[in-house]
Amino acid sequence: MNTVVWTYGFYMGVSVMLTIWVAKTLHKNGRVFLVEAFHGNEMLADSVNHLLVVGFYLINIGFVTTALKYGDKPTDVQQAVEFFSTKIGLVLGVLGFMHFANLAVFSNMRRQARGEIRRPPEHIEANPS
Repeated sequence: MNTVVWTYGFYMGVSVMLTIWVAKTLHKNGRVFLVEAFHGNEMLADSVNHLLVVGFYLINIGFVTTALKYGDKPTDVQQAVEFFSTKIGLVLGVLGFMHFANLAVFSNMRRQARGEIRRPPEHIEANPS
């Protein structure tokens, strides 16, 4: 096997393992926020939590596999390490972004459930006299 194939395989394996670890962490710890956001409806919270994890997997693994094509192909060990570190850095950046996006969504849902977000009135007069 040549350097490119080994590097690609290592990159894919590490990327998928990182994605699974982050998804499990979000699933486990995000449940508390969702249960509160759905006013104690654990069945709905668990269902939404599962759907969020599936979406997380699809986005991240789709990114990992698509990113494989781009960039210089390694021809020696030094380039392989550089390739790997660049690709893993991108994966970690995407995972971090997805993590903070999930936190923002969960926090917003939690604030709405607590009534901390003011909602605009249902109807406002167009021309007050």
